[in-house]
Amino acid sequence: QVQLVESGGGLVQSGGSLRLSCAASGSRFSIYVMGWYRQAPGKQRDMVATKISGGSTNYADSVKGRITISRGNNQNTVYLEMNSVKPEDAAVYYCYALITQGTVAGTYWGRGTQVTVSS
Repeated sequence: QVQLVESGGGLVQSGGSLRLSCAASGSRFSIYVMGWYRQAPGKQRDMVATKISGGSTNYADSVKGRITISRGNNQNTVYLEMNSVKPEDAAVYYCYALITQGTVAGTYWGRGTQVTVSS
């Protein structure tokens, strides 16, 4: 069993910065992709950014140039650096990972961390 635990959410002023973190824990797993999705009230969960292990990154158009995704040195953590935060960035942010354990692959989600933006 693999767990993803997010941290770093909270209240941020419009135009400010915030850093989210997510750590994966468990036994004998390999991570292929880690990333972040977000869901605002009444809306669907949308991709914010994803990063393939040792590979490329992908960003939603709405966050390009303002948000940066990075992986930790041990590749079991992922960060989301949010700059020039906008009111429309307010949402619950979910960590996501595509993980393999032996021959079994699966997607995992964290419980989410709330980002609130004040104007």
